[in-house]
Amino acid sequence: MNPYLQSVLLGIVEGLTEFLPVSSTAHLRISEALMHIPLDDAYWKMYTIVIQVGAILALALLFLSRIVEYIRTFPRGENGDRTLLNHPLSLTFIAFACTSAPALLLHKWSEKNLGSLTSMALALLIGGIVMWIIDAWAARQDPGTTDIEQMSLPHAIWIGLCQTLSAVFPGTSRSMSTIAAGQLVGLDRPTALAFSFLLSIPTMIAATGWDLIKEIHPSQAALAAGTAAPHVVMSPERWIVLLMGIVVSFIVALGVVEWFLQWVRKHGFALFALYRILLGVALLIWGARFIAT
Repeated sequence: MNPYLQSVLLGIVEGLTEFLPVSSTAHLRISEALMHIPLDDAYWKMYTIVIQVGAILALALLFLSRIVEYIRTFPRGENGDRTLLNHPLSLTFIAFACTSAPALLLHKWSEKNLGSLTSMALALLIGGIVMWIIDAWAARQDPGTTDIEQMSLPHAIWIGLCQTLSAVFPGTSRSMSTIAAGQLVGLDRPTALAFSFLLSIPTMIAATGWDLIKEIHPSQAALAAGTAAPHVVMSPERWIVLLMGIVVSFIVALGVVEWFLQWVRKHGFALFALYRILLGVALLIWGARFIAT
């Protein structure tokens, strides 16, 4: 397939799935397999990491006014009732810290044992069932927290720890794990989603940067074991392909985030839970036949 077309398609997949609770990792993995892109190809491994920059920029742009307001009101908050430990900015970075430490410790184990299509299919299926149950249960409850400014320190710690699931089990989805965790502790749907988006910014920046550094500067252990990716040689065509992926993911993510916010306020997360379940089942039944692993 033409690399420019591959770039456009992968950019669309990244932009569509990065912030929906359906796992961008699984969708990119499936898309690459369908396009017969070798999973160990150094350039395309780097490509799928870097195009996340487009989605990150889109989210940062959409949340810019809110982030500026949080910075302006730090640490007392908009209503003057926040502290250094429970201001939205503090809660975001506390949740990020609670995600990062366990994720780093378990990252190698996850890559070694859970990178297969079957593992991702199971994560999609189980995550979809869990998400559907939690969303249905939460819809019958009276939410105690209807704004990020009302969140507490235990909320942030709990959501951060739950987000670790997405790092440890590929296919779980950062968005799914944080939204479901938020609903379990009394956040309403819009608040759980908004905090999920806010937490995605430092998480994605760190994860993307970490993965890119590992590709560019592999560890001595990886070099000695011969598992390090070869050096990526960039040609003018490869730069264009990479930039196309970033731009496409940026444009698509801009539209998806706005649409997702509106959809969730009216309809909840059941549609995405059902999609995860159907996709997980389909991959378990037919994935090995039609998608090379």
